[in-house]
Amino acid sequence: QVQLVESGGGLVQPGGSLKLSCAASGRIFTLYYMAWHRQAPGKERELVAGVNKGGTTNYADSVKGRFTISVDNAWTTVYLHMSSLKPEDTAVYYCSALANGVSSWGQGTQVTVSA
Repeated sequence: QVQLVESGGGLVQPGGSLKLSCAASGRIFTLYYMAWHRQAPGKERELVAGVNKGGTTNYADSVKGRFTISVDNAWTTVYLHMSSLKPEDTAVYYCSALANGVSSWGQGTQVTVSA
């Protein structure tokens, strides 16, 4: 089992930047994919960005060129660097991890983009 704890959310003005962090603990040696998702009020949860053990990343079209996912060498922390933020990026952001075919989720962190 893998435990995930997100941090770094908050209120930011449109056009601003924010970095989210997700710390993994537990059976991290079995991890092979980590990702960020988000869920806005009244909407379904959607994949924002993901990275696998080989370093391949994938992004939602809506965040390409603005968001960057990265992970530390030990695969204990995954980051989401967000820039040029828009009001429509407002959501609860969740970290997820895939290990041995089992998905784990963090508790989420709120990101609000507003003037």
